[in-house]
Amino acid sequence: MRTQSSIMHLDLDAFFAAVEQRDKPSLRGKPVCVGGVGHRGVVATASYEARVFGAHSAMPTAEARRRCPAGTAFLYPRGAAYRKSSRVVMDLLREVSPVVEQVSVDEAYVDLSAPGTHDLSTDGVRALVGDLLARIHDETGGLTASAGVASSKMLAKIGSDLEKPNGLVVVAPGRELEVLAPLSVRVIGGVGPATGNRLRTFGVETVADLQRMQVPDLVSILGESHGKGLHELAFARDDREVVVEREAKSISAEETFETDIADRHRLERELHGLTERVAGRLTKSATFARTVSIKVRHHDFSTLTRAETLTHPTGDPVVVLGVARRLLAAVDVSDGLRLLGVGVSGLTDHAQEQITFDDVVEQIEAGQPDEAPAEGVTEEVLAAPTESGDLDTGGPQWGARSEWSPGQDLRHDVHGDGWVWGRGLGRVTARFEGPTTAPGPVHTFRADDPALQPADPPQW
Repeated sequence: MRTQSSIMHLDLDAFFAAVEQRDKPSLRGKPVCVGGVGHRGVVATASYEARVFGAHSAMPTAEARRRCPAGTAFLYPRGAAYRKSSRVVMDLLREVSPVVEQVSVDEAYVDLSAPGTHDLSTDGVRALVGDLLARIHDETGGLTASAGVASSKMLAKIGSDLEKPNGLVVVAPGRELEVLAPLSVRVIGGVGPATGNRLRTFGVETVADLQRMQVPDLVSILGESHGKGLHELAFARDDREVVVEREAKSISAEETFETDIADRHRLERELHGLTERVAGRLTKSATFARTVSIKVRHHDFSTLTRAETLTHPTGDPVVVLGVARRLLAAVDVSDGLRLLGVGVSGLTDHAQEQITFDDVVEQIEAGQPDEAPAEGVTEEVLAAPTESGDLDTGGPQWGARSEWSPGQDLRHDVHGDGWVWGRGLGRVTARFEGPTTAPGPVHTFRADDPALQPADPPQW
């Protein structure tokens, strides 16, 4: 651990949703959820307005729809728009220091000591990072970020979460344990829901409780490596350095079971959880994968992997899970598995998703009439088809799948630049506005209207 507060962790606030609200003025101040928009989708990011109603990342979209009010926008991720803003932020970080460790599209660690010229006193760091946050806001068209600065990566990351959004926490040298003690034990890296629940049975709720635990007791509860590691982190002993890392070539998640599992239904449930973790990291890095693989380790420690390459790159957890299930179905699990993993590779910035017709079938079964709002209908009375086959007048709800994705950027030969506000039944409803305009008008067209074309993200 360093003797100065010289490691910064920066995290863009509700990044995906904030970019959508910046680029779509009609959504500012309103609840927005970005992620899978279908009935089996998962929320990647919820705006702070949506969080008031209980929506959060990793929540099933269907549950977020139930919790959020009419008028909530459910948008498909726009990877190009997020990468565009991310590049601006990362370039600003590299002006502060040459040593930037980009963790994902919206967060990074920065070694403030690397240039050797910054004032690393508490006041000096506060002024330096405060100026950086103001520049990020100005040069990204209004996005905000939160930052933590401390003597270790762990404390810096914890600090960046303490005063969100648009917060700055500098943990002065010598105050590490004071800051850590009252916090939930869940802030410690490696304490997930399962470990947290297990520690709670022993009366460990806060980091202070964890600090009072003896190493032998933690080892008996959590095992040698995990127990000793958590004891070190509880006392802020983290010597990891900030490193400039290469772009990831693959993403994976795996689980080692306490006892071998031969029940295929239980393995399927484990596979589902692993897939969600992998898909979440894909979404956060704004990338897509072409190859899906599984890794299994049998009771005798023999290990094998199986992989399948898709026709088109995907970021859809349903697609990834479908492939992983097929691969697992071909594996003999009768003697039990001690480890199961899911991975994706062949990462790219672009995707051409497989077209499915689940929503179309739902609408036919629900008796949805084959009609859509006519061009020129105003927002106040526009009824966009929803996935359930009903009509809703509360705002952007999404109907049958087509080549248009909700939230997608588009351009019309007459009306100019806008985005997909609604879709379904061979129609697409567009709202024509941008980062520098007032909330714009809504018009509906045939989905194959030659005057309507996909567009690049707007400039703020």
